Amino acid sequence: MGNHNNFGKLGEKIAKDHLLASGYEICVQNYRFQKAEVDIIARKDDVLVIVEVKSRNKGFLEDISEVIHPKKVKLLTLAANHFVEENDLDVEVRFDVITVVKNRENFEIEHFESAFYFF
Repeated sequence: MGNHNNFGKLGEKIAKDHLLASGYEICVQNYRFQKAEVDIIARKDDVLVIVEVKSRNKGFLEDISEVIHPKKVKLLTLAANHFVEENDLDVEVRFDVITVVKNRENFEIEHFESAFYFF
């Protein structure tokens, strides 16, 4: 596995730990449906949270709207809808982005709730 893959997995672990510390329940990681993959599906109260994790070694300079492309939004929405139907859930669904940026030996985490909407 390449270093970027290892770093991506580390970023997902850091994001998962952040969610757990913030009172979220982790439902599943790396959920796949057709061509879609959701990094983390979590739940807090009656909200199902679809989380896209973005890990970087340096400053996160991109705008969130440029990081999550329309095709990715469509795939995440498709996977979220399938997960809700598959598990017969009656919940609100929210799409979040968590960025994990390595700054020397430390990690900076930002959690963007409701990072994007899909109608």
